[in-house]
Amino acid sequence: MSIYTGRGDEGETDLRDMTRVSKASARIEAYGTVDELNALIGTVRPTDYDDINDRLAEIQNHLHVVQADFANPDPDEDDPAIRADHVETVEDWIDKYDEELEPLTSFILPTGSDHGAALHHARTVCRRAERRAVALAREEEINEDAVQYLNRLSDGLFTLARVVNARDGEPEDAPEY
Repeated sequence: MSIYTGRGDEGETDLRDMTRVSKASARIEAYGTVDELNALIGTVRPTDYDDINDRLAEIQNHLHVVQADFANPDPDEDDPAIRADHVETVEDWIDKYDEELEPLTSFILPTGSDHGAALHHARTVCRRAERRAVALAREEEINEDAVQYLNRLSDGLFTLARVVNARDGEPEDAPEY
């Protein structure tokens, strides 16, 4: 398999069903931003915490499914798709890790250890991916569970950033107004 094909030289690419679309289409923007998020999470792994590494690996696999989901304009029931149980999994992680943390009393600045700050950065890219997915959903029918997954994942990444920073002994700084 060749890495380059030349098929995208004119500004178009193939979707999963081999439909040709502009590389600037809302669909490509959505799954491209999910790809960016997945790569960013890859820069965080490995952390010093096996449980966090396991969560991040699972998230990366979920994101690969989101990409496949968004790349498929006419999915069959056998095609990869994010489901409600993926969303529930992230909610379970948030609830579990939240027990480790001090309750939030204000907004916090996105900072901390290298891994904690990178997870905060990943959260912001996740929010952008969600915005791109919402924009796509206004133009075309897509899997609503995938949009909900991105929404919940941004909360999950925020929680993981807080956990890593807490374990690393990094304080949470509130913004000054």
